[in-house]
Amino acid sequence: MQQPTDLSGVLDALAPLRPPSAPFIVGITGAVAAGKSVFAGQLAEALSARGERVESVSTDGFLMTNARLAELGLTDRKGFPESYDHTALARALTEIRLGPSTFPAYSHITYDVDETLARRIDPPDVLILEGLALRRPETGPAKLLDALIYIDAEEADLEAWYVARFLGFWAAAEDDPQSFYFRFRHMDEAAVTGLARMVWAQVNLKNLREHIVDARAVADLVIRKGADHAILTLETSGAA
Repeated sequence: MQQPTDLSGVLDALAPLRPPSAPFIVGITGAVAAGKSVFAGQLAEALSARGERVESVSTDGFLMTNARLAELGLTDRKGFPESYDHTALARALTEIRLGPSTFPAYSHITYDVDETLARRIDPPDVLILEGLALRRPETGPAKLLDALIYIDAEEADLEAWYVARFLGFWAAAEDDPQSFYFRFRHMDEAAVTGLARMVWAQVNLKNLREHIVDARAVADLVIRKGADHAILTLETSGAA
């Protein structure tokens, strides 16, 4: 379980990066299961408490649909750079600085982009964008960010968090045939745990080492987390 977090140090580190006019676009990246969406929610809450109008979105919505990935032979590369529509993401980030923009969304239950979850957003004071497609701030959509946060943790902890999340979705799918994880309900917990570890090693760890971790060296702020998700250190200006 993730612990309550004092984000005063994070807010102080972000303050000098804020542009003269809204929105302030903050990216949050890191490995699968690093806790990006939870941290984004905590940051949004901390900013809202200071009177900011905050919106939080995910790069997951800019993944290609499962059908499109299948057409391109990229089903096994979901989450890797080539599985995202970077042009659409860049367009949305550009539009939000000028006026309302539509951000698509992803369902972790159906494991696919869900058009019904898309949101039309007016420019907020702060837009938080969390996800995997923010690996290289010097190119692509990430150059449109005002600040980039990288959430770092030991690989063993990341694997444990991923397996726990996978098991949680699997348990919740018991009576939900619409869930992507329902297909694994015939397996016992030990077998599902083994499956989750295999997916972690063959997909998510590979993606982390080959692509995602690149962002750590160029992030404005690196948040180092412990096994209980507590923040251990904050490092600024790519000092990691």
